[in-house]
Amino acid sequence: MAKGLLIVNTGDGKGKTTAALGQVFRALGHGFRICVIQFIKGSWKYGELEAGKQFPDQLEIHVMGRGFTWKSEDIDKDIKVAQEAWDFAKQVVLSNKYDLIVLDELTYLISYGMVAEEEVVNFLKLRPEKLHVVVTGRGASQSLMDAADLVTEMKDIKHPFAAGVKAQPGIEF
Repeated sequence: MAKGLLIVNTGDGKGKTTAALGQVFRALGHGFRICVIQFIKGSWKYGELEAGKQFPDQLEIHVMGRGFTWKSEDIDKDIKVAQEAWDFAKQVVLSNKYDLIVLDELTYLISYGMVAEEEVVNFLKLRPEKLHVVVTGRGASQSLMDAADLVTEMKDIKHPFAAGVKAQPGIEF
């Protein structure tokens, strides 16, 4: 591995986390050690958590959030949890235990002002040289995209939710 990449999956369309998990699956096939940190996901039963159990020696998944914070009943608690999760993520990045780290929905922590954008961007710029990091979430900031080696924007063209179809296991979670 010549250079660890900073990859950002952003945009208003579905598939940001799904693309990151596809990257995880590909990396597992190459023997990578991987850590996925989910900043917003709450107590739902997600398919990726069950699938991850099949790779106990290569893959760790940490669900750090309290759910969808835009529906928060206690934003101060959400901010505290978000800051603790970011502190945990920094430790993981510096641990040298992983080849790939996914920071799922990290962009929300920045856009909601839960963690400082400048701190996140500067920290990710200084990550270990060979470490790949994937950041997902809507509304990635320009400075995060500028720091990235690869940015993909998912665009919402058509989604079944608009026709009243609710989230389904195996597709949305």
